[in-house]
Amino acid sequence: MTHSLSVIILAAGKGTRMKSAKPKVLQTLAGKPLLAHVLNTCAQLAMQKTIVVYGFGGDQVQTAMTDYALTWVEQTEQLGTGHAVKVTLAELPKDGKSLILYGDVPLVSAETLKKLESANHQGMSMLTLTVDNPFGLGRIKRDEQGNILAIVEQKDATADEQAIQEINSGIYCVDNALLHKYLPNLSNDNAQQEYYLTDIVKMAVADGIEIAAIEPAQDFEIEGVNDRQQLASLERRWQAHLVEALQVAGVQFADPARVDIRGQVSVGQDVFIDVGVVLQGDCQLGSNVTIEAGCIIKDSTIGDNTHVKPYCVIDSAELGSNVSVGPFAHLRPQTQLGDDSKVGNFVETKKTKLGRGSKINHLSYIGDATVGEQVNIGAGTITCNYDGVNKHQTVIGDYAFIGSNSSLVAPVTIGKTATVGAGSVITKEVADNALAVARGKQVQKSDWERPTKK
Repeated sequence: MTHSLSVIILAAGKGTRMKSAKPKVLQTLAGKPLLAHVLNTCAQLAMQKTIVVYGFGGDQVQTAMTDYALTWVEQTEQLGTGHAVKVTLAELPKDGKSLILYGDVPLVSAETLKKLESANHQGMSMLTLTVDNPFGLGRIKRDEQGNILAIVEQKDATADEQAIQEINSGIYCVDNALLHKYLPNLSNDNAQQEYYLTDIVKMAVADGIEIAAIEPAQDFEIEGVNDRQQLASLERRWQAHLVEALQVAGVQFADPARVDIRGQVSVGQDVFIDVGVVLQGDCQLGSNVTIEAGCIIKDSTIGDNTHVKPYCVIDSAELGSNVSVGPFAHLRPQTQLGDDSKVGNFVETKKTKLGRGSKINHLSYIGDATVGEQVNIGAGTITCNYDGVNKHQTVIGDYAFIGSNSSLVAPVTIGKTATVGAGSVITKEVADNALAVARGKQVQKSDWERPTKK
């Protein structure tokens, strides 16, 4: 028998209690679909094959998961968890092992799954948890030597069995040979007329197999999601876990409960994050970074000693050290801010490289531009980068000064140490050290009589 590993993910549930047109596994946690969390975890394992069992909204689920290499198997009838695994047998290798996971149990960790696989010495291992209140959950029944005998459901449990605090997560690692042996023999002779996956535990015990059990490091790893309340509760627990890890790394939060992390965040020391901040995708924050209230930062790098003021949106941008941004700034993709630069309130940038020490202080749009060092761009300046069909570049040399309310009609180049007078519309190149002024002539009429209402 080889040691290859397959993964079976049960994702066929409709999620009726969600009251949603979307399948349950496409509901989001920390900004990603529940099923994507499971698949991202599985990607950290040495897998031979990943089989996803789909049902309701299968087209939606498959469309949402095109970035993953998956084998899809349809469960046309919802006849229980045992039946859901059984329909994979035609795709399941005869040798190796399989992890049985759930698309609506999103937070089981790769470390836990690796331990679960390693614990499978005789053919089967399972993930269990000891809880204070096991009501409603399947109990793990053991003999006097501590060997697992069976899983007893709440409705079938005696008073003594109901006192058991070790519960079944439903997550297993099983030799594929046993799945091929046991699953065709499942019975639906029960009150629900469903095929229960838990019956394979009884079959293994009858075959004399010693079933190993491990517990996860965090109890939320086995929490499933059935309704909006459970989803919200798990979201807060997961956010608290992510925040705690960043606190250990040196981040101070104004209020740890009022921050959302929807991706991977790496940090230096002495970072401060205020309330209402959302961090998405891959974010890298240097040391002594301050992120004030209400900012949304996605897939961006922020250098040491940089200060992001309230209510900024930063998307796929790179900020150097000692940079000041905001408040109310919008840095769109491919923005690069050099060290010691400043982008002020109500400034929008896109595909713009701003040199060291340069400033766009307020009320400007700078797009498709390369701006040199120590440039001052006055309020209300716009790079007119779009001609209705194509985008064009604006280049501004070092030490240039752009007066307020100027329009730079791309493609255009402003030379080094050049000056553009306020209110100018620049359509031609401005030479180094030159002054360019392009305004309509001011006309004045004395004793002008204003219009009045008729």
